[in-house]
Amino acid sequence: MAASSRPFNLLRWFSLVSLGLIAAVAIALGVSATRYAITESIERDALLTAQFIQALTEGEIRHANFGPGVTMGEFLDFRDDGEDDGIDRMHLERVRREFFDHVTNLPDALQANVFAPDRTIVWSTNPELVGRRLLDREELEEAFEKKSHVAHAHWRVQGGRTEQQFIRSPAGLYFENYIPLLDQAGNVASVVEIYKEPADLIGRMERAYLLLWVAAAGGGGLIYLGLFWIVFRASKQLAAQQKQLIENETLVALGEMSSAVAHGLRNPLAAIRTSAELALDLDCSPARKNIDDIIGQVDRLSKWVRELLLCSGQLNDDHEAVDLVAAVGEVLNAYAPQIAKAGIAVEWSPVAAPKVLSHPVLLSQTLNSVVANAIEAMPRGGCLRIDLERDTRQRRLVLGISDTGVGMSAEQLAQAFKPFYSTKRGGLGVGLSLVKRIMERFGGEVKVTSREHVGTNVCLLFKMAQGD
Repeated sequence: MAASSRPFNLLRWFSLVSLGLIAAVAIALGVSATRYAITESIERDALLTAQFIQALTEGEIRHANFGPGVTMGEFLDFRDDGEDDGIDRMHLERVRREFFDHVTNLPDALQANVFAPDRTIVWSTNPELVGRRLLDREELEEAFEKKSHVAHAHWRVQGGRTEQQFIRSPAGLYFENYIPLLDQAGNVASVVEIYKEPADLIGRMERAYLLLWVAAAGGGGLIYLGLFWIVFRASKQLAAQQKQLIENETLVALGEMSSAVAHGLRNPLAAIRTSAELALDLDCSPARKNIDDIIGQVDRLSKWVRELLLCSGQLNDDHEAVDLVAAVGEVLNAYAPQIAKAGIAVEWSPVAAPKVLSHPVLLSQTLNSVVANAIEAMPRGGCLRIDLERDTRQRRLVLGISDTGVGMSAEQLAQAFKPFYSTKRGGLGVGLSLVKRIMERFGGEVKVTSREHVGTNVCLLFKMAQGD
């Protein structure tokens, strides 16, 4: 036989799928946001550095009084003595020294290099690099071609790069900036390369990095919890509706079955009871006891049929004010012979009480089911206690019916209101299910507590009628 497929678990699948999707979105947002923040920070720092170097060159040109149209970038190469432009060599050297001194003392600088158009290092804070030529640096070529600043960030020193021979090694993240300086014709005359480790900016970037990830994780978590709560509530509601649907389908089937049972058993049961009563009037032999048993069993079967018909029928919402105290008295009077035969003591003190919203016939059926169960739970005698209390805050009457019978286990108690579940041998299991339906139909409630070998307590909560 093929194994039955497992039912679809909405909550489990939603938990797994939504967690994966939300985590993926949160990670993507975190990566995008942090990358954008870091890129913007690096670009901003490079722009400020480029503006500082360009302002520095313009200031040096004005201070040196080299003449109109001349740029500082043209004179950073030590191989140019300035004679072609009519500039005194000593004066040019002094201007270069001042410019390089300003670059050397740039805040947070790790190293500075100046490249000529032939990619030769013409000046560096590390004298050992002066005169070396680098032809394989993509960032340097990009600066010469774009004629604008180029910025990159590094996490560790790349030992294979010639120009990265720092006197002081960076602690972690550091920036590499290329600032091109143009000549009179607008061509790149030299490129200033500056390695920086701006501690304040890096600290802000790290805090922003952490904040963005915390925000992404927190936002994703809140979205997940919100959606999970909604689906959890929906799953619970669907489960309750499914359970109610199953119960309704069961009751529909019960209705069809009970109609057939009623038509098939009513007449034979009536004929059997009539024949037994006639035999009882004519026979004085010891068979009388057996005849009494026949009548009792016929009455029990007739009761089953009535319960099946009532349970399967559509309960309407018509209600009226009913005297609960009088209804309890009528039920106790009806069961007085069985109570006396079983040796059960009844504790009930009628008191004046408001009327409740119910239906006389259905209320009688409710009390009959509860009292009958209590009597059957005490075949060797016991105590049937009935208490009536008034809950003025919620406008309810609370009727408690308790017995000292066999009681129910925790498992039996959990199944007490389930249709067709019975703890009695040969029982149909529709009594408490019917009680629950009737009480809820009129805005009431039923609660059951029980302990094995101690007894059972049924608490019926009725809505008071208006005006009482």
